[in-house]
Amino acid sequence: MRLLYINDAIAIYGGLERVLVEKINWLVLQDNYEVYLLTANQGDYPLSFSLHSKVKYEDLGILFYQQYQQTGWRRLVKNRQLHRLFRERLNDRIKAIAPDVIICTRLEYLYDIIKVKGTISLVYESHTSRRISRFEGDGLIRRLYVWYLQLAVLKVQRVVALTNGDANEWRKLTSQVCVIPNIVHLNESNMYSDCRTRSVIFVGRFSKQKDVGCLLHIWKIIHCRYPDWYLYIYSGYGELQNVMLQEIQKMDANIIVPTPTADLLDKYRECSVLLLTSIYEPFGLVLPEAMSCGLPVVAFDCPYGPKDIITDGLDGFLIEHRSIVDFVDKVCLLIEDEEKRVKMGQAGVKTSSRYDAHKIMPLWKDLFERLAQTN
Repeated sequence: MRLLYINDAIAIYGGLERVLVEKINWLVLQDNYEVYLLTANQGDYPLSFSLHSKVKYEDLGILFYQQYQQTGWRRLVKNRQLHRLFRERLNDRIKAIAPDVIICTRLEYLYDIIKVKGTISLVYESHTSRRISRFEGDGLIRRLYVWYLQLAVLKVQRVVALTNGDANEWRKLTSQVCVIPNIVHLNESNMYSDCRTRSVIFVGRFSKQKDVGCLLHIWKIIHCRYPDWYLYIYSGYGELQNVMLQEIQKMDANIIVPTPTADLLDKYRECSVLLLTSIYEPFGLVLPEAMSCGLPVVAFDCPYGPKDIITDGLDGFLIEHRSIVDFVDKVCLLIEDEEKRVKMGQAGVKTSSRYDAHKIMPLWKDLFERLAQTN
C-alpha cells in the first residue's frame, strides 16, 4: 500500500502535527506501508516532530504566506499564482509517486488536489470543525469563503471526522463520512501523577478558540480562594499571545508560562488537574493525554470533542452553558478533595486507553484498503 499525505507544514508543536507524524510513523513501522509526505509551506523551518527514516518527505516550497505580503488585487493575483504552482508541483509528484490513496489535512488544498489526482481516492482528514466560522464569529465574506471550500468534500471519497458531533455536521454535505478519533500520545511509563501537587495545567494556543481570557478570569477567582495553588500554561504561539502574556503579568496570580515543549507527559505528571476552556474542540487531544497521566479534567461542554471523551463525574467534569460559576465550583471541589482527584485520575487512565494507536490505527488500515480497491 502506497499512501500520500499532504499538509501545509510540520513547523509548530501543535496537536495536528504531532498526531499526523505519529500516524505516519506507525504506518511505515507497524503496517509496512510506503508513505510519502508533502508539505507546501515548510520552507527552511525544521520539523517540529521527527519522521521515521522510512518516510519519504518533501517540501514543495510553495510558501502560501507570501500572498499576505501583498494587498488588494495584488494579493488575489499572488494567490492564484501560488495555487497554480502548487497544482503543477503536486501533479508532478502524484505522477511520480502513484499513490493508492491521498490523504489531505487542509481544506484549502482540496480543490487543487481534485484537479490533478485523477482517479486516485482522496480522503479529507478534518482536524477542525465544519462549523468553525460560526464558532469563530467570522463575517459574511469569510463564512461564504469557508462554505465554498467545504463544498469540495462533495468530490472526495471520504471525510474522516474526529467526533460524532462533527461527523453529523459533515453529513449535511455528504454521506461519505466516518469517524476515526485521534490517536493519542499516551503515558506508557507506569508513572502517574499522585494528584498532590498544588498545581493545575492548561495546554493550548493563545487563540480565540482556546479562550485563555476565560481561563484567566476563572483562575483569578480560584487564586483568591487558594492563593497557594499554581496554574501552568503551556503554549508557545497564538494570535493573542502578547495580549494574554501582558494580562498574566498584571494579574500576579501564581501563573507560570514555561517554554514550549514537544513532550508534555512529564508536565502532566507534575500537576494535579487539567483545565480546558475552549469554545470549540474538533477533538481535544490534551484531555486523554492528561488522563493517561492520572489527571482529572475540567472542561466546558463545547462542540464537539469533550463530550466524546469525558464521562461527567467519573473521570472529569463537563461544564454546561459555559458557566464560569460551575467551572470554578468544580475546580475548587477537586482542590479541596484529594481523594476525589486521585479516584477521577485513575478512572481517566482507563478512559484514555480508548485512544491507543493499537485500537485506532486498524480503523485507518481498513479504510485505506477499502478505498484502494475502488481505484
